[in-house]
Amino acid sequence: MEKALVIGGAGFIGSNVVKELLKTGNYTVKVFDNLSTGQLKNLNGLDYEFNNGNILDSETLNYASKDIDVIFHLAANIGNIKSLNDPIFDSNTNIIGTLNVLSAAKKNNIRKVVYSSSAAIYGELLYQPIDENHPLEPESPYGVSKLAAEKHCLWYGKHYNIDTVCLRYFNVYGINQYSDEYGNVIPKWVDLLLNNAPIKIYGNGSQTRDFVNVRDIAKANVLSASKKQLRGFYNISSGESITIKELALKLKRIFDKEIEIQYEDFRPGEVKHCKADITKAQKILGFKPAVELNQGLKEYVNWIKSQKI
Repeated sequence: MEKALVIGGAGFIGSNVVKELLKTGNYTVKVFDNLSTGQLKNLNGLDYEFNNGNILDSETLNYASKDIDVIFHLAANIGNIKSLNDPIFDSNTNIIGTLNVLSAAKKNNIRKVVYSSSAAIYGELLYQPIDENHPLEPESPYGVSKLAAEKHCLWYGKHYNIDTVCLRYFNVYGINQYSDEYGNVIPKWVDLLLNNAPIKIYGNGSQTRDFVNVRDIAKANVLSASKKQLRGFYNISSGESITIKELALKLKRIFDKEIEIQYEDFRPGEVKHCKADITKAQKILGFKPAVELNQGLKEYVNWIKSQKI
């Protein structure tokens, strides 16, 4: 049995990674989270050890990292729009916090760090589908901080012989994701539809996104940890894109109700189009997205409804 430390393990993606790790039967799991956005209820029924801590507290993080084989680093300040309001907080959390994680890995001779990066590092796409060689021109402080953190991961891997793997997520959705002011469009819209409220589209709805279910993201994390002497960076998504307007129509069919759509001005800091080339992850990690969007949306809507009972 290997010992895994999941940093940010009570959060949306982190809790799904914990679940997937335990499902393999190959890991014992320690969760490190300050519960600023994560919730312990996301981990209900799972067998894990919990450490309450902040990645900006290097002493607590070093202690939690003792006797660990692999770190999954998912703690972050998340969101393009959110980062525009407080870029200093965003950089402290995403860059300094990641350096603390890498330092703890070095001090404790941890063999592997799997880092949750983001497609936000690419900025506006010059071509589609986007592969890992696309120019890196982030258009928000969030994208800049995730890129800097990724570069630190790769540098630590090269200079301290740590197998650092950076997974560049696209638009993740699924169970344990709740709606908030800055969050993903899917939970936000589902929450509005449950309350019979109109949904907002920023722009004309022609912008595209590549949505990937969190269960596929969790599997990509476990695959990355299982591959020995693996390093580098990989796009993780479905490899399919959909317009925002088409997404609204899919949700309309699931809810079987009329949807009032309000159009507002396009927001700065967001890219207009997004579709991933996942060939590298498929070939090297053995990654294969399994959750089709319609299936994932229905599953998510049913889960959200169950949380509101």
